[in-house]
Amino acid sequence: MRIAFVHDYLVQYGGAERVLECLSEIYPYAPIYTILYNREAMHGVFESKRVRTSFLQRFPFAKKWHRVFPLFMPLAVEQFDFSKYDIVVSDSASYAKGVITNPATLHICYMHTPMRYAWDDCQKYTRDFYFPRFIKKLIPFAMNYLRLWDKISADRVDIFIANSNFVARRIKKYYHKDAMVVHPPVDTKKFLIRKGAEKKDYFLMVGRLLAYKRNDIAIEAFNKLGLPLKIIGRGPELKRLEKIAGPNIEFLGRVSDEDLGKYYSECQALIFPQEEDFGIVAIEALASGKPLIAFRGGDIPEHMEDEKMGIFFDEQAPKAIMEAVEKFKKMSFDADYIRSRVLKFDREIFKKKMKEIIERELEKHKQTSASEK
Repeated sequence: MRIAFVHDYLVQYGGAERVLECLSEIYPYAPIYTILYNREAMHGVFESKRVRTSFLQRFPFAKKWHRVFPLFMPLAVEQFDFSKYDIVVSDSASYAKGVITNPATLHICYMHTPMRYAWDDCQKYTRDFYFPRFIKKLIPFAMNYLRLWDKISADRVDIFIANSNFVARRIKKYYHKDAMVVHPPVDTKKFLIRKGAEKKDYFLMVGRLLAYKRNDIAIEAFNKLGLPLKIIGRGPELKRLEKIAGPNIEFLGRVSDEDLGKYYSECQALIFPQEEDFGIVAIEALASGKPLIAFRGGDIPEHMEDEKMGIFFDEQAPKAIMEAVEKFKKMSFDADYIRSRVLKFDREIFKKKMKEIIERELEKHKQTSASEK
């Protein structure tokens, strides 16, 4: 099987990169095509892989400031040549699905989300990243072009796989395409219940510090509650969040997976105030036997039983979080039950499902192509 992977850009290691890592374990010989590759930011994960980049790799500062080049991204991804491959699997939250393949090449897209900053409020995009004012004024016009390109490029995909039912509904709304659902992988062997771990008094937040993740309302809530909150992650919101945080809020930056598992095992609960397409950190916490205090939005209601695996709040506001925390303090949760409900997200299950889909759909594609000759 001649197979290639396509990824938007490898400039930070997160949930999408974990999916690509798993796919590469299934087919270790497959090259990875990506618009940009920051080797240092990947911490050696793709060091042994054949990574092929676009012309943007040669642009000064592109790896650091890639979000200021949105109008170049479609052109960059369309320049890749896949004529020698039987199948291309794109791992996409924005541009990777826009690759051009010939009719003989099957294109399967594993989609994390339709392009959020094109279809959702583009003000979130400009607020997350501190562009100069004159660039911010131009962004709405650029988004019109990107929406058109995004819709056209979706028609190039033969098969969509969504990372959650929530994303499958968004694919249907924006692209009018059906999608099967395969949830992203979580290393449930790494994130587990640590027997004998000391349960401490702090609450935890984990993830990139971006405006849409609403770390600000959680910080405001915990400032008023006076309870300890530890925040793991980095991002453009860091300085603003540090300014509004009280002495009970601790920013830990990036931590190793080993330390992350330790923080999960010792915390009271994971605070999850954002709407996510698929909340991998939420599943990691649940796999560690820890309950969530989560906003009832995105994909989380698909996976969490209210008052058995945590507590929902219905408004993204400090008061709602405070009320949920006070309710949480009066309750108890069964760690073994919580963990048992998310074992279906294990890496090996993901790899088995994806391998079955890729090989089944490629065989069907070959049979269809042969019958048309």
